[in-house]
Amino acid sequence: MKHRDTHSPAADSQVRIGDARLTVPFGIAPMAGMTDSAFRRLVKRQGGCGLVVTEMVSSEGLVRGIDRTLEFAEYTPEERPVSIQIFGGDPAKMADAARIVESMGADIVDINMGCPVPKIAKHNAGCSLMREPEQAAAVVEAMARAVKIPVTVKMRAGWNDQERNCETLAEMVQEAGAQAVTVHGRTAAQSYSGLADWDLVARVADRLRIPVFGSGDCVTPEQIVDRLRSGVEGVLVGRGVLRNPWILAQAEDLLAGRPVRQVTREARGQFLLDYIALLEDERVRDGEPGNHDRWVVNKIRALGGYYTKGFEGGPEFRKALNATSSVAALRELIRRFFEPYAELSDPAAARA
Repeated sequence: MKHRDTHSPAADSQVRIGDARLTVPFGIAPMAGMTDSAFRRLVKRQGGCGLVVTEMVSSEGLVRGIDRTLEFAEYTPEERPVSIQIFGGDPAKMADAARIVESMGADIVDINMGCPVPKIAKHNAGCSLMREPEQAAAVVEAMARAVKIPVTVKMRAGWNDQERNCETLAEMVQEAGAQAVTVHGRTAAQSYSGLADWDLVARVADRLRIPVFGSGDCVTPEQIVDRLRSGVEGVLVGRGVLRNPWILAQAEDLLAGRPVRQVTREARGQFLLDYIALLEDERVRDGEPGNHDRWVVNKIRALGGYYTKGFEGGPEFRKALNATSSVAALRELIRRFFEPYAELSDPAAARA
């Protein structure tokens, strides 16, 4: 059991997970279809991000070498330290996938035991692994024996209110070789409804010797720092980063006692233009220079629902976004929406 000073998180903000060192105790939680490498890089450039975790990757797909699966595991050096998250329920296959992750140069391999989506859970993966604690521990043990990089686990409070077993399971995976645990304080049955139980997350943190990260309901920098004071070693933020890519940098400002940086409307528009440029670069680099407008537009549409939530004119922007079909029209829409306040540069035009 650990004993922490929960009132002074800035006293030592560095966190170690095996040989991986996080200079800031905040990071990007994985969100399928959202937290791709381009998005993670842009968030990292704003500051305050000590760890990035990839979108979840199928262990089956990794072992079979499926191109689409390998794309989800891609990252760039500027994202380090980086954790590649994999899902699956077979210990031997997960160990093989962990070896592949290690060969890709990742700093950490993370196990998804928190995804509530039925198509994942029905394959004895994601949060359904929490219903079989011995099997979950066997997966961790097989992976920890297979690789030298740290093996970590992301879980939920439990499967439902009758099966809230994260405290017991967290201790089991610790003994099996996990070097850090992240707990999202909701059950799989809750999905993203209701509130995350941070008292439960704090109890897990108090019981374990290894670092424990918390996740859930952090949509302001103040909430992130408050959660850190609950006793966890760090906080991973998902939807809050999608709404505000500067939230981790702002939380770091609070932690350091600095004035919290303000984000202008211009900066919000420029972020979207930069994101589009990086997405286009990825397609060209991957040998797909053809028509990729639909893919880029769909990416921005998915982000737009979070990014403009509560923003003046947000509903109108999202409506126009859903009617947009080309990257050129997308850029023009962004300029019209944000330009009344400042001139925005076009990274793509600058390269021409």
